[in-house]
Amino acid sequence: MLDARSADPRDDVMTFLADHVTNGDLTREDALMDANLLLLGGHETTANVITLGTMALLENPDQLARITSGEVTVTNAIEELLRITSVTHSNAIRLALEDIEVGGRTIPAGDGFIAAVSAANWDESIFPNPEVLDVGRPEARQHMAFGYGVHQCLGQALARMELEVVIEAVFDVIPSLRSAQPIEQLRFKDDSAFYGVHEFPVTW
Repeated sequence: MLDARSADPRDDVMTFLADHVTNGDLTREDALMDANLLLLGGHETTANVITLGTMALLENPDQLARITSGEVTVTNAIEELLRITSVTHSNAIRLALEDIEVGGRTIPAGDGFIAAVSAANWDESIFPNPEVLDVGRPEARQHMAFGYGVHQCLGQALARMELEVVIEAVFDVIPSLRSAQPIEQLRFKDDSAFYGVHEFPVTW
């Protein structure tokens, strides 16, 4: 596609990247990496939260009822679904520049460490009973699904909008939606940087 847009420019992001390759601002390899990151970060993550979130709500009909009855807003429910699904399994590899204390242990300056970012979404000191889906959880917005600080996801506003529209529409249009296969028989993406399922058959 990058080559095609170089030959036939259009008003799209691939043409934008192709232009930067042509004028020397980007290498072809960097442009391809950027395009791949946009595809994975902008599509696969949201698709996986939609799938896992739908599955979680079907597995917890009492929580789904809180949304469909209007007791809990879809907006708040989305934050809890982002927290509990934790689809992004990339870890932060860091070097301690000075002695720091984490969880009562000191990491000395010069030591490397790996921060499992998605594990923060299940931190009991922030989220009581983290394994329980609670769509009305008041602290749900404190999740790390989109990262933190300067490393926050640039597309989080779009992702939230997509999730809210889809979750609201699915159960409005198909209120009798249910899983067509037991959860334990589904194939989960355990070996992927983005957690999800390979397929989720449903019926109604």
